Amino acid sequence: MSNETEPAPAAHGQPTLKAIADAVGVHVSTVSRALKRDPESPDASKSVRRIHRIAEQMGYRPNLMAAGLRTNRSYTIGVVMPRLTDVVIAQTCEAIEEAATAAGYQILLATPPDEVNAQLQSIQMLASRRIDGLIVSSIHLDRPDMVEEILRAGIPTIAVNRRADGKLHAVTTDDYHGGYLAGEHLVNLGHRRIGIVAGPRHASTAWDRTQGCIEAITSRGIEVDEELIVHTDFEVQGGISGAHRLLNLADPPTAIFAVNDTAAIGVAGAVRDRGLSIPRDISLVGYNDIPLVSQLPVPFTTISSPAAPMGSVALQQLLRGINEGEMSSLKLPVSLIVRASTTVPRQN
Repeated sequence: MSNETEPAPAAHGQPTLKAIADAVGVHVSTVSRALKRDPESPDASKSVRRIHRIAEQMGYRPNLMAAGLRTNRSYTIGVVMPRLTDVVIAQTCEAIEEAATAAGYQILLATPPDEVNAQLQSIQMLASRRIDGLIVSSIHLDRPDMVEEILRAGIPTIAVNRRADGKLHAVTTDDYHGGYLAGEHLVNLGHRRIGIVAGPRHASTAWDRTQGCIEAITSRGIEVDEELIVHTDFEVQGGISGAHRLLNLADPPTAIFAVNDTAAIGVAGAVRDRGLSIPRDISLVGYNDIPLVSQLPVPFTTISSPAAPMGSVALQQLLRGINEGEMSSLKLPVSLIVRASTTVPRQN
């Protein structure tokens, strides 16, 4: 049992730093330094966490306006995140906001279309609000000028979800490995004609997952015809159109890998509309493991990717950039979840 008595809340307004210092039994300067640290940071000491806990129990809340005047900071993070209707993007955004709030920051969210010029306009708008840092979720691989424009703004910036080829630090999941796991699973089941609903060419998520799947197939000595790779968007309609193109081939695939679950739902609809069934006629693998796909009449085999941790880790890296001038690019691990939508190919 702890001997530490719980401090009483402040009777009127916020407690002073001296009151917190007296409750903790340390000098005021120690409290001041500790309250400027993020208690959730992996390198935060037990002392820092204890001071934050006691300060919170006493009713202390950081005065961001006063702190901003002292440090020339706004304690505001700009977030540019198109496609909030996407479950993965929404989970990532929610995690960013929760982590920012815990660290004493607020976020300004912009949700432009997934188009370069619209995103750059949003970034310019956020920069005019004196943000301390920026998180961008939808970098376009085919537009290096997008990254150049972002860097020109002179604001600590990190990409999330999609990578940006070196010039900009990014926190992503290991999309290449996820694609490899999908292709490996289908080949191990005996499939030799595997179609890929590959998503848009400008998105690193789509590109890396597709290339990983192709590598898994070709490493087994199986050729992947170009006609088996269909680029669409990430939406249900993209999955529908991609599946119809694959199923219209003279030699259609026995399995389809869709690079996200939303497109995989469209693929399943197209298979159904043709009077075929999953997995008897077509095996199907999705990507992301959104909550819906485990509850479908035929639950999807898919790749589980950590959307929420990706957001909180991106925020932590950005705060490192703001406070220490250093950030790191990270890839979070993914895993294969096998369910009922995949099986051995049907014999003709």
